[in-house]
Amino acid sequence: MEIEQDDQFVTVVITQLVKPGCETAYEAWLKDITSVARTYTGHMGTNVIRPQLGVRNEYVIIFRFDGYENLKVWMTSRDREYWLTQAKPLVESDADVQQISGLEAWFSLPGQPLKTPPRYKTALLTWGAVFVLINLLNTFITPLIRGFPPLIISLLITITMVLLLTYVVMPRVSRLFRFWLYPKSRKV
Repeated sequence: MEIEQDDQFVTVVITQLVKPGCETAYEAWLKDITSVARTYTGHMGTNVIRPQLGVRNEYVIIFRFDGYENLKVWMTSRDREYWLTQAKPLVESDADVQQISGLEAWFSLPGQPLKTPPRYKTALLTWGAVFVLINLLNTFITPLIRGFPPLIISLLITITMVLLLTYVVMPRVSRLFRFWLYPKSRKV
């Protein structure tokens, strides 16, 4: 696996098929490896998407780091190597490891091979969402905090905007515009 160097947040998506009957042991292994990953500088969180009958057979593990260098330290660490060795008897084959960074993570389709739309589509939808959101925040939030120093107002507005974009707006926008972002993946 080759990881591009980048100065933005980096997400690694690992897909792994667990041997039947090994799910309990794999869950324990997951708990251990994610605990170790948390101790590494730049670790921003781990999410696990478990198999769903009839939808997806594999586990999807998502590690987020604050940048390429910190991710590289984790990905090449002896700790990670040790835990991967511990998982070998529990899994069907080697894990599929994919890396995305920055805004691409907003536009990845869950439960499918990691694929991102063309950058112009990503930029256009991101601009649209930011334009609408900044105007709403300026209309409804700024008057409530008008007495604060300008730097604090800016801090509060940008924190609110990033949180809303990441957890509320962009997941919905990418679902709403899925037909345009991924025209070949549409089912007829």
